Amino acid sequence: MIPQPLPPDAPVRHRLRIEFDCHECRPGQDELDALADGCDSLARQVGDFPQADLRIVIEHKARTTEFVVKLTLLLPGRTLVTSDHDPHIHPAFERAMASLEEQVRAYKDALGGVEERRKAENGTHQLLTPDTPVDAAALDAAAAAGDYAAYRAAVAGYEGPLRLRVGRWVERYPAVQGRIGKGLETVDITEAVLLAAFEAHPSRSPGVPYGQWLEGLIDDEVRAFEHDPDGELENVNMARSACDAAPASGS
Repeated sequence: MIPQPLPPDAPVRHRLRIEFDCHECRPGQDELDALADGCDSLARQVGDFPQADLRIVIEHKARTTEFVVKLTLLLPGRTLVTSDHDPHIHPAFERAMASLEEQVRAYKDALGGVEERRKAENGTHQLLTPDTPVDAAALDAAAAAGDYAAYRAAVAGYEGPLRLRVGRWVERYPAVQGRIGKGLETVDITEAVLLAAFEAHPSRSPGVPYGQWLEGLIDDEVRAFEHDPDGELENVNMARSACDAAPASGS
């Protein structure tokens, strides 16, 4: 269902418009006012967006005697949704709101890589550099031969620093971050970045430092895991199996 805009008479908190939708319960006005007060931090976060509409759905479940609070935030180009449940409304709301604010922070960070561009302009962004020397000719030869195992051996100096950068990048995508430690690890996403680099190596711009080029591949791979984590993980495991099956150098 396509989210619809809130009615014109929806209450406004700073620039955040709020709508309450209650099912099987009738919270008092004082309680609704307290929940609206709890939106102030979120309202400040989204104050620069031209549209920021928040729907707060509160539903009482007779079977479990719990309240389910669902928050839906409509922003330009993105709809963010969180929910939680509790025997009382306010604790469920607070936990759902904390999750929603995390999603907003991640979304703002991901918008065009604004913070990374700012760091680069200020000269404070540290380029991704290998922790051991990397033979550029070996990278070229492995990519030209279509030998991923040889490429992985040649690019190994970048793996550790790249994994650290991937770990920080994943924080921008709550859906991916939530899977870390639950069948998905940052090493898997790092492997996906290296596999993408292997496939794109012949077409890369030689004027761009290799570490910078690798870093530029991270976002697409994290997004790919957000869209199809099982498919991406299968690709990564197939690439690892190919490396394991390859004969050792010099044998």
